[in-house]
Amino acid sequence: MALTMPDMLKRENVQIVDSCKDWEDSVHVAVQPLVDGGYVKPEYIDGIIQNAKELGPYFVLVPDLALLHARPEQGAIKKQLAVTVVRKGVEFKKGEPCRVLVTLAAEDSDSHIDVMRILASMFADPANIEKVATAETADDVYSLFVNFPAA
Repeated sequence: MALTMPDMLKRENVQIVDSCKDWEDSVHVAVQPLVDGGYVKPEYIDGIIQNAKELGPYFVLVPDLALLHARPEQGAIKKQLAVTVVRKGVEFKKGEPCRVLVTLAAEDSDSHIDVMRILASMFADPANIEKVATAETADDVYSLFVNFPAA
């Protein structure tokens, strides 16, 4: 059965923050709801940071959007997304602030493909990223994700 966005994104995993002190802090902030919910182990945060130090900010997919993730063996427990909007943006690459941080936890390499398809079609249009980045409330952000038509 195909996973849908409501399967993958719980409302309590959506948050809006004003700012983060640096990119590493933003990873902690963005992943914490998944740690709190039991979807990932705390070391998943370290995995993302370590991977970025080795590989560069591989998770910045398009301007203003980062898809934070580590390998399943780095601490993923079960599938879930978290969405964090950082109002002032965070620079993973100098001069390129990101305001939308989507964290993905997947316990294997293919069970989340359906949701990745939805995210890909959603974020193919920069206007959708802007809508998420400027949404007034976390409820509004959540609605944008769960009501986006599945491809």
